[in-house]
Amino acid sequence: MSVKSTIERLFSVRTASAHCDIPCGIYDPISAKIAAQTVQKMVLRIEALEYGDGGTAVANTLSRYITVKEEHAELCKHELRVLWADYTWPGCDANDIAAKFNAALKLAGQCKQTVSMENAEALVASVDEIATIFWSTKGVEYSDPVAAARYGS
Repeated sequence: MSVKSTIERLFSVRTASAHCDIPCGIYDPISAKIAAQTVQKMVLRIEALEYGDGGTAVANTLSRYITVKEEHAELCKHELRVLWADYTWPGCDANDIAAKFNAALKLAGQCKQTVSMENAEALVASVDEIATIFWSTKGVEYSDPVAAARYGS
């Protein structure tokens, strides 16, 4: 008898299987949505920045906005990749869902490359589309009633 089988027998260890790294079973596209909205908000702030005679203060603020935009675009990509890879997507066409994630991931990359409100809005809309599909797999109608309040003015 091996050491492994002895330990399994003594401690009643059972093999578990799951579709993710840790079998928590908790998924929610909201983290990707918040990251996408943060990208959108940073683009808004970058576009509204007044350059005038601010010199280093303006450069500092701009660099901070860009850093946050970049970090949250990457966070959005991370959250989308985990959701895509680890959730089983029951009842969904694999090619269709893959195409939606691919488009969203590319949009997040474009948001890193540019300062474009069009790209940022498209990223938020793409995450919302994925969230709608995700929640439909659980028999829930997706809505984000606090999206506007979260985004703020």
